Amino acid sequence: MPKTKDQIVEQIKGKIEGFKPKAVEENVGSVLQVGDGIARVSGLSEAMSSEMIRFETSKGESVYGVILNLEEDEVGAIVLGDSSLIKEGDRVVREDRILEIPVGEDVVGRVLNPMGEPIDGKGKISSKKTSPIEKIAPGVIERASVSSPLQTGIKAIDSMVPIGRGQRELIIGDRQLGKTAIAIDTIINQKGENIKCIYVAIGQKESKIAGIVSKLEDHGAMDYTTVIVAGASDPASTIFIAPYAGCAIAEYFLDKGEDVLIIYDDLSKHAVSYREISLLLRRPPGREAYPGDVFYLHSRLLERACKLNDDYGGGSITALPIIETQAGDVSAYIPTNVISITDGQIYLDGQLFYKGNRPAIDAGNSVSRVGGDAQLKIVKKVAGKMRLEAAQYRELAAFTQFGSDIDQETKEKLDRGERLVEILKQDQYSPLDVSCQVLIFYALINGYLDDVEVKDLKEFEKGLYEFAENNASETLTQIKKKAELDEEMGENIKKVLENYKETRV
Repeated sequence: MPKTKDQIVEQIKGKIEGFKPKAVEENVGSVLQVGDGIARVSGLSEAMSSEMIRFETSKGESVYGVILNLEEDEVGAIVLGDSSLIKEGDRVVREDRILEIPVGEDVVGRVLNPMGEPIDGKGKISSKKTSPIEKIAPGVIERASVSSPLQTGIKAIDSMVPIGRGQRELIIGDRQLGKTAIAIDTIINQKGENIKCIYVAIGQKESKIAGIVSKLEDHGAMDYTTVIVAGASDPASTIFIAPYAGCAIAEYFLDKGEDVLIIYDDLSKHAVSYREISLLLRRPPGREAYPGDVFYLHSRLLERACKLNDDYGGGSITALPIIETQAGDVSAYIPTNVISITDGQIYLDGQLFYKGNRPAIDAGNSVSRVGGDAQLKIVKKVAGKMRLEAAQYRELAAFTQFGSDIDQETKEKLDRGERLVEILKQDQYSPLDVSCQVLIFYALINGYLDDVEVKDLKEFEKGLYEFAENNASETLTQIKKKAELDEEMGENIKKVLENYKETRV
């Protein structure tokens, strides 16, 4: 039945009386200028630094950005997406939040971009939890001293420059000397150690990253690893946020009381991306054209690596940042900055690398400022003098190469040094269990290798590990469990070495 005029009027009156106006307050601006991944925006008078903004493009798509510069009448922002979609005059809306990425168990085993979006073709991440990429590092009261080891499986590191859980150990050297190889071997060695690993590729070639992911899959390491990829062709803004995104994922596990290993490969490219952004934002350049706050760029990132005390869950984030030097110049701006922030460095030497000493770790220039406190007592006992002996051997070898007359004591030191250098050589993707390391170090220090030719050491070492696993597996288990060199343990190790040497006669 059609409604009468009076009924329609009454219905309209009822709607008017029931209407409650809602005011939506929005701080809206417009794009003044855009280009090179940078946008200048006017009208956002209440905007805050590091806040997210949304560009409403003429094509109906939304592109996000992050505010970095606050000026008198405009703000400067980096664009996290396709800046070619944004045009002058486009509407810009404040998001009232800082940049967040998905975190949780779902990200383990995945390859993500710095926005937390999967790029491995394995479907979406279902995690509803998010975490801001920038966070204030834990304070002094929340921290504990580094006390438990993080075994890399690399003999030269575990014996001479040990790393503890919660430490920040820099890997530094020229390009193509095996910096990434050390990091990947360390990830592979965490299998079964209940340590989550995060590998952040910053400005790397995507073919190289694909090779790394493939190797991690081959060794079963992707089961506990997350890879964050900011490729060489990505915009500077994406490369800039990559390490912070990786750290946000690490902090999720830290808050659960778990141990995490995070690799930043490499921070040199990160600093370059920040320099590019800063110069485009017209910030004053300083030394080597880097902005004045480039130290803070890395210090606020690396300070988030820590060992928490038991009251705060007892978790840890161990950071292995990588820095690439030019012609071995560690006194350049970025290397000196990062050296001063970290708890030691592993220095890779080109001369050692080209002589075939790989990993090419220079014992004289490498140092671990806290790892010794976390080193297993048994490793400390058998390998305590190795770092000094390796450094002395290099000096002696350089000194005696011009002279033919050397005394017996020097000759013995050179022979022992030759064997030490040979023992510290290790193939890529073959990290070694700590119990096997103790066996070979004990053999070296106590003269069991003195009668073995240097060229036969590789074969001797391989045979020793096989013999120990087949005939003395209990001793290997005890070395890991007891982790202390008492009289009984010493006798057991001697027995293994003597029995093995008998089989070689």
